[in-house]
Amino acid sequence: MMIVLVLMLVAAGVLLVRLYPPLGARATGDRQLAMKGSANYSQRRFLNLIPTVMNTSLRGMLSVAAELARGGQNRRPRRALSTLELNPADLQNTAHTKVIWFGHSSLLLQLNGRTLLLDPMYGPAPSPFPFIGGKRYSRTPPVDVDSLPDVDAVILSHDHYDHLDYGSIRRLNRKVSRFFVPLGVGAHLERWGVPREKITEADWWDELEFAGLKLACTPSRHFSGRSLTDRNATLWCSWVIDGGSEKIYFSGDSGYGPHFRQIGERYGPFDLTLMECGQYNEQWAAIHMMPEETVQAHLDVGGKVLLPIHWGAFTLSVHAWTEPIERAVAAAQKNNVTVATPRIGEPVILGKGSYPGAPWWQEG
Repeated sequence: MMIVLVLMLVAAGVLLVRLYPPLGARATGDRQLAMKGSANYSQRRFLNLIPTVMNTSLRGMLSVAAELARGGQNRRPRRALSTLELNPADLQNTAHTKVIWFGHSSLLLQLNGRTLLLDPMYGPAPSPFPFIGGKRYSRTPPVDVDSLPDVDAVILSHDHYDHLDYGSIRRLNRKVSRFFVPLGVGAHLERWGVPREKITEADWWDELEFAGLKLACTPSRHFSGRSLTDRNATLWCSWVIDGGSEKIYFSGDSGYGPHFRQIGERYGPFDLTLMECGQYNEQWAAIHMMPEETVQAHLDVGGKVLLPIHWGAFTLSVHAWTEPIERAVAAAQKNNVTVATPRIGEPVILGKGSYPGAPWWQEG
């Protein structure tokens, strides 16, 4: 009887993976051949540049899960987080380079008259089953997907649920001309209805040109996967976005490592860095930076203005929700780094000489 039950559970799991679209898809054919040709690929898995180990002992992870379940003081805002509602008409003005943070690592970038979305995650929770995931602090993003202007490109860093959202991609597909993704991630998009000809996949250090912009897919120190059986089956990355007169660095998710200095030596300096600084824990410090490391990574790549991201939308670790930005600002001040702290939905315009800096999170 027990054997039958186990077989039924295994069969149900296989069917779920095959029939439930948010879990994505495995790369096959030419896409798989491109992955095998990567220097970062071995034994059907992608690797980091340096050894990267997470403390994933059962005891340790159960301890974190229990602490998350208990909640805790200041783990989330006391009330729904307010955002600055965007006027869609304002997004039609692309004369100035600007970045608008939508919370977590989701951003809109307008550069050289082009509109780009970085890791657009507009769903209610970072989960394959959003009705049971930790809900977004602000309930909704500052602008509805349908109100966004036409998007020249979506740029994705990796396939985790808090960065690659099934519902968001489905809604954006008709608005977007091109998707730039790390190796293997295109299989997810194609399963979700994105035409193959709209998808460009890249390996670390690949350089691409698009609509007057130069893009470079650069390393990060992280991992990937959307189910129990696809750990590191697709690549993760950061991105260089070069408009000629202004250059942006988008870190994606990453632990601290020597790749930041390598990127800075090869592509820096950067007018603006969009650098992750939240959802960290000592047990997984190798794949998510501490806020002080965020500031050091900004210095390593040669950044001028730092905009901390990967916080302010979801609770994915046990630290207070305001701790990442408080620690990042303190470290930035100590190192004479210019840091921008916009509200969700507040435009950051490059070249103005002044940037949002009010501690708005203290209101929550």
